[in-house]
Parts: sequence; C-alpha cells; structure tokens
Amino acid sequence: MKIWTSEHIFNHPWETVTNAAMQKYPNPMNPSVFGVDVLDRNVDQQGRLHSKRLLSTEWGLPSIVRSIIGNTRTCTYIQEHSIVDPKEKTFELQSTNITFTNMVSVDEKLTYRPHPEDPEKTMLTQEAIISVKGVSLSSYLEGLMASTISANAGKGREAMEWVIRRLNSEIEELAITARGTLRTPMAAAVTEK
Repeated sequence: MKIWTSEHIFNHPWETVTNAAMQKYPNPMNPSVFGVDVLDRNVDQQGRLHSKRLLSTEWGLPSIVRSIIGNTRTCTYIQEHSIVDPKEKTFELQSTNITFTNMVSVDEKLTYRPHPEDPEKTMLTQEAIISVKGVSLSSYLEGLMASTISANAGKGREAMEWVIRRLNSEIEELAITARGTLRTPMAAAVTEK
C-alpha cells in the first residue's frame, strides 16, 4: 500500500473553486476522463448537496505495467461521491476505481475549504491510497502509480484554473449581454419621444 498526499492553495474564493470542481470534466488538461454520468444528486436535511457520479477514464498505464498486470484494456470506471456543505463551506469528494479492483485499488479523497487566514483563497487537501495486489513487483507499481497521481494532480489544478477562467468569461459575456439588452429598450424609448 502506498499513500500519497498533497496540499494546494487556489487564489479564488471557496464558492468559485467549488463551482469549478463540479464542472471540471471534460477539460483539455485531463483528456483521459471522457465521460461523466450523474447517478444521483440530492440535498439532505442539513442543506448539503450529495452527488454520486460515474467517471469513464482511459488509464494511461505504461506498457511495462500493462505487461506485468497482463491486461491491455485501460478503460476504467471510477465512482465518485461528493458532499458540498454551503454552511460549513466544505466540499469533500471521495472516489475509487470500480474496474480492475482485483489487481489495483485507488481510493482518493479531496477536501476544499476556505483558507484559514484568507477567505479569498481556497485550500485543497488531497490524499490517495494505492494498493496493488496479486502481481509481482506490487511495491514498484504502487510507487509508479503514486508518481502518475502526482503528475495528474498538477494537471487537475491546471484544469481547475482553466474552468474558473471559462466560468468568469461566461459571466462577463452574460453581463455584457444583459447591459446591452437593458440599454436597447431604454434607447428605443428615448428616441420615440
């Protein structure tokens, strides 16, 4: 078993980061995630949003790993459960693979919270527990997978920034459109007098 952990600070408020995290896929930084299906979404009595999603991914396993585990199929499915608590300002996301579980399990947990010293920033803590079983060189493979997860985490943070830029651009376009729509009727009323 190998445990990988990471912390990152986003220079955006918690609401912005949480909104982006919910819309993270698809993105050009993580093309391996090619499908996202919402299986269930509900709000509990405490006002927390629970979501269960199924992610379809293409694991880019190195050829040596594929030869060791004896599998050329790299399409995997990941189940994801998240809880957004707007009162406590926490967003917790847990995911685990449901493909290849007889050989590999990757359990990941991400937590987004406002930065304790600056509410305009958001702190992300990330942990992955990797277990490879039933194959030789399992410790080596766990280390290799931890390196891959680390690289993918960097791509994931880039993707979050990309989504935030896209959302900000959409908001700006809507504001411009709304201002244009509001001015048009007023301009027409002035010219009619």
